[in-house]
Amino acid sequence: MEVTLLGTGAPAGLPRPDCPCAACATALGPDARAATALLVDGALLLDLTPGAAFAAARAGHSLGGVRQVLLSHPHDGPPVEVPAGLPQPVRVPDGRELTLLTGHRVRAVAMDAGGTGYAVTGPDGRRLLYLPPGGAPAGLETATAESYDMVLADVVGRPDALARLRAVGSVGPTTDVLAVHLDHDVPPGGELRRRLAAAGARAVPDGTTLVVGAYEDVPDVPRRTLVLGGARSGKSVEAERRLESFPDVLYVATGGTRGGDTEWAVRVAAHRERRPGSWRTSETTDLVPVLAADGPPVLIDCLSLWLTDVMDEVGAWDDAEWAGGGEKALRERVRELTEAVRCARRTVVAVSNEVGSGIVPATASGRRYRDELGRLNTAFAAECEQVLLIVAGQAMVLRG
Repeated sequence: MEVTLLGTGAPAGLPRPDCPCAACATALGPDARAATALLVDGALLLDLTPGAAFAAARAGHSLGGVRQVLLSHPHDGPPVEVPAGLPQPVRVPDGRELTLLTGHRVRAVAMDAGGTGYAVTGPDGRRLLYLPPGGAPAGLETATAESYDMVLADVVGRPDALARLRAVGSVGPTTDVLAVHLDHDVPPGGELRRRLAAAGARAVPDGTTLVVGAYEDVPDVPRRTLVLGGARSGKSVEAERRLESFPDVLYVATGGTRGGDTEWAVRVAAHRERRPGSWRTSETTDLVPVLAADGPPVLIDCLSLWLTDVMDEVGAWDDAEWAGGGEKALRERVRELTEAVRCARRTVVAVSNEVGSGIVPATASGRRYRDELGRLNTAFAAECEQVLLIVAGQAMVLRG
């Protein structure tokens, strides 16, 4: 089964007309995208958009052989003219299945928002799933017998849709996940590719033709990632974003509750509200058993607070205790942690502060903490396939 993406953008396209944002200003050349539409084996058109016939011609195809046109979502704005010879576009009721003369079978999939998804099985038995903008499948409670070969979805706008599909096995290790309905939420180019790769997805230019079942371009999700940044840099948001397309994430909070500290409680509440409801939370600084256990992806936020707790335990703030064994004990704890990261079999994303680039602390204890955090970050980063530095909300890839 062959799929040509006549467009890969949001319903308004990218750049949006008359939008002055930075993402739209840089959406040029291959990063410019028409509204998403798919041509399947030249026989099935999923979503009719303005200029579809010209887009097909530019991709070396014709709409002359199309036998069915299906719409996945309501189309705002003026009516789209149906090119001569094309069947009238329709929306299929949820759950209904169509069998085309070409041998394709199409099943309408219910969404949790306005729109309809379409599961298409080709004559060769290959399977793809196409989801509308802003939609995620509804009613996925049980595991499916097999995963789709290709999924085309609003990965940026609804990463939880991908998480739901992964939870029931509809998206597996060999599923080619394509991001469509791309809007100006993420700067195009390198930043878009980086974010999609973290979700195990990719984007292709308009006019690309793909063979369903060819997996050579599926990106590998980094197994261990360290996200560094200063205060309010966006490092926690970046770390959470990297796992929001995966189900059953374990969020390890190392900061504790700090009873009576209302400002800290507000911070914790803000973090909880950002996290998907399917994530579990564990408040602990005992990270080695967490890393040693098998299980779903784990997000550790953050190593800086872990270090504070360990330095409290070893008496690092007292010079005599530090010299009398505290320093050695801390080195051993860091070694145990980095060894656990090296041996971890689950996906790990960890957050830590980068504090060594500013003013030198006025106290000896402050300088000690700064130095030890620098050493911890260095040791932890050495065990990670990907290391990011977040500055003003922008991710700089240091490794991977």
